[in-house]
Amino acid sequence: MATINLTNENFESTIVDSPIVIVDFWATWCGPCRQFGPIFEAASEKHEDIVFAKVDTDAEQQIAMAAQITSIPTIMAFRDGIAIFRQSGALPAPALEELIADIRALDMDKVRAEIEAEG
Repeated sequence: MATINLTNENFESTIVDSPIVIVDFWATWCGPCRQFGPIFEAASEKHEDIVFAKVDTDAEQQIAMAAQITSIPTIMAFRDGIAIFRQSGALPAPALEELIADIRALDMDKVRAEIEAEG
């Protein structure tokens, strides 16, 4: 599956309706973003069961503000509609693969219990 672009119209539904979503917050003028783009795209081709999405922070400033994006690239991951990962800076391909494995292995019942305990 190729990457998709998220906008105000489809951001929430994509996060809520997809089991795993990895989002790349980026901008066209950002050198590290452009370097990370092909790595992100290659991962999207390899892991067709995961939604790989991009948010252009210049075009979608409302999403970037809501997500409190202060530097780019920033990678966020969601599982079952819950934000489970956030990191600024481009990831090398092996680190992205490790992140994907960690997301798949996550015990979401435990995550939900931890959220409930904090709430």
